[in-house]
Amino acid sequence: MLVAAAVCPCPPLLVPEVAAGAAPELDAARAACADALGVLAAARPDLLVVLGPAEPSGRGPFPQGTPGSFRGFGVDVAVRLGAAPETVPERELPPSLAVGAWLLERTGWADAPIEGLGIGEPLAPERCNEVGREIGARAGRVALLVMGDASACRSVKAPGYLDERAAPFDAEAARVLGAADVAGVRALDAELAQELKAAGRAPWQVLAGAAEGADLGGNLLYEDAPYGVGYLVATWS
Repeated sequence: MLVAAAVCPCPPLLVPEVAAGAAPELDAARAACADALGVLAAARPDLLVVLGPAEPSGRGPFPQGTPGSFRGFGVDVAVRLGAAPETVPERELPPSLAVGAWLLERTGWADAPIEGLGIGEPLAPERCNEVGREIGARAGRVALLVMGDASACRSVKAPGYLDERAAPFDAEAARVLGAADVAGVRALDAELAQELKAAGRAPWQVLAGAAEGADLGGNLLYEDAPYGVGYLVATWS
């Protein structure tokens, strides 16, 4: 059963070496992510599953110890999804899960076995729900680290340019995630999310499926749109 979840954004810019001179601009987001991971540790899970958007080649699943890196973003920074096993997996983490692994390393996570799973952006809400229920049944106490961004259309300099629908979409996502509103998360419009380049929609709806039957409260720790992209940090516990 799901006992805790942390929702975090997944831009590689969270890694200071990637952001370089702009790194201080996301200090508040990094601090909120660290606080959210503290909630996961306090829940003492038997299993932590890290979810994040991924292309077809990066959907996993990824066992504990899977490596990742940010070399594709011009920096020689390597990460690993938890402690390395005797046999190191050959596949690499997709960027969203690499950011999750970086957050876990940064906070010194060593509290439970870890697995990673990439979620395709087009995954239908019904299938997200099924995947979430399957994850929630994996262990007696399951925690999720859910990586994903809101819209990428909040300003004219955003990756998707300015779309007037983006701010209301992000506000609703912040509301339902901050309230641990399972029905509200399920109700997020998948087609609109895709048009607004909100890659977090599918991972969030997997979270909603995993939370089915769990009595969890929510807390919104961070909400902003630097670079025209919506970043949210929330906890469910």
